[in-house]
Amino acid sequence: MKYRIALTATAAAIALASCMADAGTGSAGSSGPPAAISAAEKQQGAKAHPELLKEFGGVHAGKQAGYVTEVGRNIAVQSGLSNARSDFTISLLNTPVNNAFAIPGGYVYVTRQLMALMNDEAELAGVLGHEVGHVAARHSQKRQSAATRNTILGAIGQILVGAVAGDSQLGQLLQRGIGTGSQLLTLRFSRTQEYEADDLGIRYLASAGYDPQALSSMLASLAAQTALEARTAGKDARSVPEWASTHPDPASRVSRAAQKAATAGGRGKLRNREAFLAALDGVTYGDDPKQGVIEGSEFLHPDLKLAFTAPAGFGMQNGTDAVSISGSGAQAQFSGGPYNGDLDSYVRSVFRALAGNSSNVDVGSISRTTINGLPAAYSTVRANTQSGQVDVTVFAYEFGRNRAFHFVGLAQAGQGAGALAPMYRSLRRLTDAQAATIRPRRVQVVTVKAGDTPNSLSARMAYNDYKLDRFLVLNALQPGSALRAGQKVKIVTY
Repeated sequence: MKYRIALTATAAAIALASCMADAGTGSAGSSGPPAAISAAEKQQGAKAHPELLKEFGGVHAGKQAGYVTEVGRNIAVQSGLSNARSDFTISLLNTPVNNAFAIPGGYVYVTRQLMALMNDEAELAGVLGHEVGHVAARHSQKRQSAATRNTILGAIGQILVGAVAGDSQLGQLLQRGIGTGSQLLTLRFSRTQEYEADDLGIRYLASAGYDPQALSSMLASLAAQTALEARTAGKDARSVPEWASTHPDPASRVSRAAQKAATAGGRGKLRNREAFLAALDGVTYGDDPKQGVIEGSEFLHPDLKLAFTAPAGFGMQNGTDAVSISGSGAQAQFSGGPYNGDLDSYVRSVFRALAGNSSNVDVGSISRTTINGLPAAYSTVRANTQSGQVDVTVFAYEFGRNRAFHFVGLAQAGQGAGALAPMYRSLRRLTDAQAATIRPRRVQVVTVKAGDTPNSLSARMAYNDYKLDRFLVLNALQPGSALRAGQKVKIVTY
């Protein structure tokens, strides 16, 4: 999370890029190639691109970026959208979420976290090919209307003015958590669309000379990671967000992708594991301390020198501009914004931003308090929706004459702060010494020596829990797997 207002929409720019060309489907069963990238698609993609980079942490600055660009362009030209490699902009994003996506205009994205889960170049190509497949099949415009309805500004703004359309919006918010404009890219495709993109990605792998089984093996790793994240968060696997949930049920797609790969044709068997691991070595893993880190139930930001604790049973997701907190019956988002020294005015400005600057929002009285030595102000608005009533709370804190931060919380009507109250009381400053202890984790590629075992190598993982489980999933190994001397594996270290 960086320091600026989180709830500013990139929705308009992204929506334009997601709702374009009508011509051509490029589907797995079509007889001809997809329609080429149009001038309009290039223009709209170029407009959305910088906004997406802001949402997802910007471009990763490490050596991995150039490698990903080369692999991505090589697989993208297999789609028939363009024969010019330069028509594709491939970005490695500096974010700790497992995600990948593409938008019309030749823009393809994968996060460094998802790259770290991969074990060879073919798996990277398979994921990028799958995303290009969505664009070639023109899937984006087919989900555009639903995407627009579910942006956070649209949904919360409508809640605050009492005009939510339909009776499922509140339930969707309470299940998903408060997000930003990037939700336009993280909604589910239909099962049919996912299968179609899988089939196209497998076709692209085969035509590029890669082993077409790579997408299946990547989906298997993703299914294992999804289950692991659910266990570490104490949740059901079906509730895990990011690529795992926005690309539904990876476990059920593993065998289907393997079967499709067996009939894909082509003689390529390239996996390119050594080159991939050499490129991956040293990549940041998990949170970048410059954007704050999540350690268990705590969020800590060494640059802003602040920390807070999520309620028991709640999970957190760190974004570029905000931290989303979600749990049973309540959701919240933490962010910051411009501050002129007046906390009451700050709270009212946050409510206005949530409501799209509507003058119809009656904030009412604002209460003042002190939290861990910090001046604080808060107010709760009761909002009527077709789903029922909800309490929306803004809780703000002064960190200096020109700096303030705030939570926006949603809870069931009548609960006010509800389960979120302990979190509101937990915000605190970090000392210089405390901030200095927060270090980035990185992927380190090591060579197995005689006598090394999964247990001995996983002991070096920079975690206090699930060390062996994390090691096995990261390396696509099964429990009881034996290692051989000279084999290269990944560990996560400080």
